[in-house]
Amino acid sequence: MSVAWDDIGGLVDAHERFLAGARVDSEVRDSVLASWKRCRSAGLEPDRLDIPYDPDVVLGERFLRAAEPVLGQLADSLAELGTTIALCDGRGRIVQRLGGGRALLARLDAVRFAPGFDASEQAAGTNGVGTALVERGPVQVVGREHFADCLQPFACVGAPVRDPLSGRIEAVLDLTCLRDDGDPIMLRLVSEAAQAIEGRLLEQSTQRERALLAAYRQAGRESGPESDGSGLGRIDLAVLREKAEALLASPHRILDEVNLTGGRTATLMRRKVVGAAGETGVVVEARILGHPRPVPLTPPTPPPTAATAGLATPADTGDGSGGRLVLVGEPGVGRLALLARRRLELLHEAGARIGATLDVTRTAEELAEVAVPRFADFTAVDLPDAVLNGEEPAAVGADVPLRRVALRSRHDEPRLYHVGDGFAYVASTPQARSLESGRAVLEPVLSEAGGWYAQDPVRLDRVLAAGTHSLITVPLRARGATLGVVSFYRCANPAPFEDDDLSLAQELAGRAAMCIDNARRFTREHNTALALQRSLLPRGRPEQSAVEVAYRYLPAQADVGGDWFDVIPLSGARVALVVGDVVGHGLHAAATMGRLRTAVHNFCSLDLPPDDLLTHLDDLVGRLDRGEGWAVEGAPQENCGIGATCLVAVYDPVSRRCALTRAGHPLPAVVSPDGSVDFVDLPSGPPLGLGGMPFETAELELAEGSQLVLYTDGLVEDRHRDIDAGLDRLRSVLRCAGRPPEDTCEAVLDAMLPARPSDDVALLVARTHVLGPDRVAQWDLPSDPAVVSRSRAAVTGQLAACGLDDLAFTTELVASELVTNAIRHATGPVQLRLLRDRALICEVSDGSGTSPRLRRARSEDEGGRGLFLVAQLTERWGTRYTPHGKVIWTEQPLP
Repeated sequence: MSVAWDDIGGLVDAHERFLAGARVDSEVRDSVLASWKRCRSAGLEPDRLDIPYDPDVVLGERFLRAAEPVLGQLADSLAELGTTIALCDGRGRIVQRLGGGRALLARLDAVRFAPGFDASEQAAGTNGVGTALVERGPVQVVGREHFADCLQPFACVGAPVRDPLSGRIEAVLDLTCLRDDGDPIMLRLVSEAAQAIEGRLLEQSTQRERALLAAYRQAGRESGPESDGSGLGRIDLAVLREKAEALLASPHRILDEVNLTGGRTATLMRRKVVGAAGETGVVVEARILGHPRPVPLTPPTPPPTAATAGLATPADTGDGSGGRLVLVGEPGVGRLALLARRRLELLHEAGARIGATLDVTRTAEELAEVAVPRFADFTAVDLPDAVLNGEEPAAVGADVPLRRVALRSRHDEPRLYHVGDGFAYVASTPQARSLESGRAVLEPVLSEAGGWYAQDPVRLDRVLAAGTHSLITVPLRARGATLGVVSFYRCANPAPFEDDDLSLAQELAGRAAMCIDNARRFTREHNTALALQRSLLPRGRPEQSAVEVAYRYLPAQADVGGDWFDVIPLSGARVALVVGDVVGHGLHAAATMGRLRTAVHNFCSLDLPPDDLLTHLDDLVGRLDRGEGWAVEGAPQENCGIGATCLVAVYDPVSRRCALTRAGHPLPAVVSPDGSVDFVDLPSGPPLGLGGMPFETAELELAEGSQLVLYTDGLVEDRHRDIDAGLDRLRSVLRCAGRPPEDTCEAVLDAMLPARPSDDVALLVARTHVLGPDRVAQWDLPSDPAVVSRSRAAVTGQLAACGLDDLAFTTELVASELVTNAIRHATGPVQLRLLRDRALICEVSDGSGTSPRLRRARSEDEGGRGLFLVAQLTERWGTRYTPHGKVIWTEQPLP
C-alpha cells in the first residue's frame, strides 16, 4: 500500500467551516456530509467526546466459527502493511483487534480504539464502523472525514457482515491504518472478507434453506446466460430490494412495477420454485425496461446466499451467468417476518433520531419525520401550550385547548389544522377518546367514523376526498402524565391500518413522549434559571454622569449561565464598571452570579480600589467553593465547584483616569474618539477562587468621548473560533468614530454572534464624559486652624457664583466641620474640593489613614457632635482611602 490517501475534497478547512455552519456540499462526499449532519444533530462535539467503553462485549459462537479462518487469512495478508483489523458487534463495539504496526497501535491505544471501544456513529462520530452500520454497506472514511478530532490521523474502511438467512447485520469488519498509509484497495479487501464470512455462515444453514437456493440456480441455468448491462446504482438496488420484500410477503400479488432513476422502469415478478426433494418456495426477479431477460442486481463476486421467511439478501446464480435473484423465501411466513423486520428498523431509527435536542417542538417534528412515509402518509402532533412552555401538564382531555406543533405529509393533502393553529377536539373524535382513556384508538375506515367526522364536516369532506382512509391516534404519555396526542393517517398507502399497527404506533409515541417530557422538564428548568438570572441582573441604568452606557445580555441557546455586568455609581462622581462570568450553566450558576453581584455592590459601597475589591471577591468565591455558608440540609454537596472571572474598571470624570483590574477575564477594549481600537495591556490575575495571588491594577487616561468595551468570553470565543481570531474580529467591528454606545452594541452582536450562541454573552459599552473646570473647585489648605474661616468664605463665594445660594449655609457648616477635624486630628496636606454633579459634593482629603467614626455624644460631653451634625445635614457621607491618605465626602441634593 504505497499509494497514500490524501484528505478528500480539500477537507483541511471544510470540516471547521461545516461546524461553523457554512455550506460545504460541493467539497465533501455526500455520505460523509450526511454522517456529519447526523453527528451534529446528536450533539457530538469533535473536540470533546465521551465515548462509552465496555470490555465485556462478545459475539456468538456460531459467528466466531465462521469469522475466525477469514480473519486469520486477512491478518496474514496484512501482516507487514501497518494495518489493523477490528471485528465489532452489531452495535459497533469492538470485540477483537488484530495486527497493526507499532506506531499505529500506539496511536490507536492513545484513543482506546481497542476491544470495548464503542465505535457507533452516535458515540464516536463518522468512522468506518459506525457509519457502515448506519449506511448498511461498505464505507471508507479518511483523515478529516472523521467527525471526531481524535480519529482524524487514521484512514479506515468498514463493511457490515449480515446473517444471510435473516438479512440482519451481525457484525462490522473494519480495517484501520495511519492516514498516510491508506489505499483504496482496502475497501475491496474488507468487502471480500465480509462476504467470505457471510458465505461460511451460509454453510451452517439448514438443508431446506440450501435446497431452495439450489432450485433457483437450476431455474437460472435453464434460462441461459445473461449480460450485466443494467447500470443500477445503490439507490436503485435499495428500492428494488424493498419492493421485492413487499412482493414476497404479499399472498395475492405476483407483479410490481418500480420507477428507477434516469426515467427507467423495473418490473418485479414472483414465481414458485421446487427443490429436488419437493421443497417449495418463491423467488422474486427483476426485469429492466429495454433488457429482454432478468438483469443482475449484484456483482458476480459474492458467494451464493439465500433467505427464508422473506428476509433474503441479493444473490448470484453461481453459474457464471450473472445474478438475477432478488429474494427467495416462503410467503406464508415472509409477511410476518418482513413486518417484524421493518418494525425493528423503524424503532431503531426512531431511537436514533427522536430526542436529538432538548427542544419540545423539534422533538415533535422528529416524531413526524420518522413516521412519514415508512409508517404513515400524514402525521400530526398536538400539544397544550403548558407543555410547550415547560410547565407541568394538567389533565389533558377533550375540553383542553391544544396547539398543532408538528406536521409531516408525503403530499400536499387537504388538512384540518396547520402548524401553530390552536383548537380543541370534539369529545367524539378518536383524539379526544384516546386522551380521555390514555390508550391508542384505531379507525380503519374513516369514511365510517362519525365521531372523527364531527370535528368539522365541511373541511373533513375534502380530507376524505383526497384519499385519506384510516387513522391511528395515540396519546403521548410519560411518567404518568398525558402530554398531548399524535395522529397517524394513511392516504397514498392503499393498505389501511390494522390491529398489528397499533403496537408500533404506541412504541413510536411512547419513545417520543419520553423525549418530549425530557425536553419539557429542561425547558422548565431553563425558564426558571433564566427568570432567576434576569431578576438578578441590573434593571435600568443607574443615575450617574461619568459615562453614557449601553449593555446587552444574551443567554445561551441551550441553557442560561452566570454572566453578569454592573454600572455602580461611586463617591466623587466616579463610576465602577463590572463584568463577570461564573463557570457553568443552569440554576447553580445563576444563583452564584447573584451572590457575587451582591458582593461586588457591597464592596463598592466601601469605596475599595479595584484590586482590593477583587481580593475580597476571590476570598468569597473560595469560601463558597469550600461550602462555607452554601450547604443546604439534604442537598447533595458534590460537584458544586465554583469558578468565575471578573473585570472591574473605575473611571473618574474629573481626572479622566481609569483604573482597571481583572481576574482571568478577557482584555477590555478602548475605542478612541478617532475610531482607533486598542486592547488594554492589563495584567492577568488568576480566576476567582484560586487564592494566594495578588491582583494588579493598571491606570490609563481616557480622552473625552472614548468608549470602554467590556464583555465576557462568549462574545469572542467558542468551539469553532479561538480567542485571537475573535479579538481580531471584534477590533474590526469596533473601529468606527462617533458611534453611540447603543449602535456599538448592535453592531458587535450582529457581527460576532451566531443565531444560536452556545454560551452566555454580556456586553457593556461606556462612553466617557468629563466634569469640566466650571463644575469643579478645589483649595489646598495649610494645617492651620486659621484657614477654617477662609475655607468657609471660599465655599460661600463659589456657591454664589454657581447660583446655589440656597445651599451656602449648610455647605459652609459641613466644610467648616470637616476641615477643622482634618487639621485637628489628621496629618499631611489638606485639600477642600466642591463638585457640582447630580448632587453637590463636598470633599476634604488629608494624609491620615484613620477614619472618623460617627457616635452619639452624651449631654455632658464637650465634643463629638460635629460628624453627627454633618450626617444630619447631608444626604450621604462616607470615607474612601487613597494611596496617600483618605477623603471624607458628603453629598447634598441640588435644588
